[in-house]
Amino acid sequence: MDHAYLPSPAIHHLSCPPSWLPNKPSLLPSPSSAIASFPVLPPSMASTAPREDIVMEDEEQRPPLARALLHRSATNNISQVAMVGSKACPIESLDYEIIENDLFDQNWRTRAKADQVRYVVLKWTFCFAIGILTGVVGFLINLAVENVAGLKHAAVSTLMESSSYWTAFFVFAGTNLALLLFASAITASISPAAGGSGIPEVKAYLNGVDAPNIFSLKTLAVKIIGNIAAVSSSLHVGKAGPMVHTGACIAAIFGQGGSRKYGLTWRWLRYFKNDRDRRDLVTIGAGAGVTAAFRAPVGGVLFALESLCSWWRSALLWRSFFTTAVVAVVLRLFIDLCGTGSCGMFGKGGLVMYDVSTLFDDLMTYHLKDIPTVILIGVIGALLGALYNFLMKNVLRIYNIINERGRVHKLLLAAAVSILTSCCLFSLPWFAPCRPCPTAPGAPNGTCGSLNRFRRFHCPPDHYNDLASLFLNINDDAIRNLYTTGTNDVYHPVSMLAFFIASYILGLLSYGVVAPSGLFVPIILTGATYGRLVAMHLGNHSDLDHGLVAILGSASFLGGTLRMTVSVCVIILELTNNLLLLPLIMLVLLISKTVADSFNSSIYDLILQLKGLPHLDSHAEPYTRQLAVSDVVAGPLRSFNGVEKVGHIVHILRTTGHHAFPVIDEPPFATAPVLYGLVLRAHLLVLLKKREFLPAQERYPKEYSIAARFEAQDFDKRGSGKQDTVDDVELSAEEMEMYVDLHPFTNASPYTVVETMSLAKALILFREVGLRHLLVVPKACDRSPVVGILTRHDFMPEHILGLHPVLLGSRWKRLRWQKGAVTKYFRSLIVSLANTG
Repeated sequence: MDHAYLPSPAIHHLSCPPSWLPNKPSLLPSPSSAIASFPVLPPSMASTAPREDIVMEDEEQRPPLARALLHRSATNNISQVAMVGSKACPIESLDYEIIENDLFDQNWRTRAKADQVRYVVLKWTFCFAIGILTGVVGFLINLAVENVAGLKHAAVSTLMESSSYWTAFFVFAGTNLALLLFASAITASISPAAGGSGIPEVKAYLNGVDAPNIFSLKTLAVKIIGNIAAVSSSLHVGKAGPMVHTGACIAAIFGQGGSRKYGLTWRWLRYFKNDRDRRDLVTIGAGAGVTAAFRAPVGGVLFALESLCSWWRSALLWRSFFTTAVVAVVLRLFIDLCGTGSCGMFGKGGLVMYDVSTLFDDLMTYHLKDIPTVILIGVIGALLGALYNFLMKNVLRIYNIINERGRVHKLLLAAAVSILTSCCLFSLPWFAPCRPCPTAPGAPNGTCGSLNRFRRFHCPPDHYNDLASLFLNINDDAIRNLYTTGTNDVYHPVSMLAFFIASYILGLLSYGVVAPSGLFVPIILTGATYGRLVAMHLGNHSDLDHGLVAILGSASFLGGTLRMTVSVCVIILELTNNLLLLPLIMLVLLISKTVADSFNSSIYDLILQLKGLPHLDSHAEPYTRQLAVSDVVAGPLRSFNGVEKVGHIVHILRTTGHHAFPVIDEPPFATAPVLYGLVLRAHLLVLLKKREFLPAQERYPKEYSIAARFEAQDFDKRGSGKQDTVDDVELSAEEMEMYVDLHPFTNASPYTVVETMSLAKALILFREVGLRHLLVVPKACDRSPVVGILTRHDFMPEHILGLHPVLLGSRWKRLRWQKGAVTKYFRSLIVSLANTG
């Protein structure tokens, strides 16, 4: 709970049930509600505001301002409980506001120039260390996946060549099952926050939402180990999303400002004990993770800018680019070391790098007549992407019903998905025809003996099974096969169709299991498959090489699902090492994103909604301009006097979960009640622990030295998910009757808005500045100096529309083709045609 309202029937449901308030179990989900890595909040945790179903037709046509806007709903059950990884837990907001009070002002004045230089040098040093560690982790993940999955596929191939088909199947299915159950078990037991890709949690954090353990050491370890096991189990998941979360975890650990537990308490580490610097480091780490996944340093920076960040600065651009460059150098170093064969089955091209450069220039050309083909690919990718997002949302809801039953059901679901995947991957190649090994000049590898190029499966010598060559490889090698130019005749159309359908469905079924898993690589693979299908069906109508069309298919499917353009374009160019494709990729991405936006939101936005993470969008919906901030703020408000009784402070802290309280000076400290500032719960707990109390209700004397009794580091914010509680404070009965002067520790210049300001303007201010609390002051001077406090949840659509359900009809919507809209337009068309006839 971020603000200082008393719990009341009208607003207590907005509170975030803090971990220190176990006396409110009704706000917390029961243990049985923990669900999988793609949990969906139950309907009871969403807005249950009654919709006004019976409304007069003329009332619907009236302007919104002419309606009874202030008729609030009696029920508005919004909860600050969200799904983090695979567990429901309370969430908090981050605060990027700079505190200005006597203590912090004195601390800044006493800082020498050496401290400022040390701070800047430390930032760049951390960026360098983040790049080194993220590059090493990215290499180790790829090395482990290549060797674990490679040994499994080599054993299966050996058994298949000896005609031990059933033994090969049981080895394949058993290994996959063991690997996935191991990944699911450690995720569900050790760190549920490591489930899924982690990109929604990182995006929410960079928007100002904090949750416990999303960047802890346990989460980092489980993310790395679990992702290796999940990808090696032939599950249709990728490494890119978990690598983004991994890079963010590494960066966040550097931003913890040291650790008392491990003795890392050097003074210079404490510079980063604030949300602003941690946010910058997490942004840098996320971009480094993309670079480690795709060897795309520029794409990593743009991905963080376009998809993850809500705030961006030029200085952050420089440091992020430096970090991704370090990652690229580290990866290049390790790849060169592995070129000698000392890394087992991890050889040249083991990382996700699909070099489509060729010696044949005619394969890389395209003409004006190919533009319709490119447009067609973009439209198909948009339709498939929008359908993919819709189906994914519904699959995750079904998984929620299963996973909310407990840990055993999570593991059973993972086992069922693993067995289904193994049966699909092993059975479908039996229906594919055996094809002779290609011998044409320029054919990649030239023979069927290549480890990752062709698979014999059940075929005779000197033949290969094209479907097994895709199914019985890790996703990276399958993509590399599809992207290879000069292979128009290598794959049969029926095999491509079967692989596309299987890849599409398995991608939907695999992502919801309790294991670290990503979406990026499966989407690339599925898009590449349908790209080749389009090229095959066009035949002589297009001269584009099938490998190039596969790349365009991946781009269109990424644009249709992720709805990113610039970053995806650059990542694909860096992946394929071919700048000639730039115009076509740009065109495909623009078309696919534009068309897909007409149906639904991006996959990450849908996931944020399913998880209940309160992400503030950059735009203000039109109905917020019809409301003033006073229409959503509620009371009564709890505040403190400038000199407050200790017992009263302890009572308020124990009976509420608010994180900030207005400080109001009243006589005799002021001639009339006046707002002095805002004091944080964490700072009040420090004051209580220090026991700097006064025997009477008076201010500290002039000779009182704050710097002699307090240090700025005493008020530093602890790491993510860590916080002190009022139960840690033990005071005697005599101390409870004493007083504490809050003036030196109160933020004397908090952001304020007048109660008549539109909610849209307040939202823009709140988001752009990165606030946690926004004080609302009255228009008139003869009232209380504070009307209320706005927090993040006061700006959420569910809360606003729950208070004013009449605004549901005027809610901003994109131009999207929905069932009701299509029916309405079709009916209007029929009526107009009948009237004209």
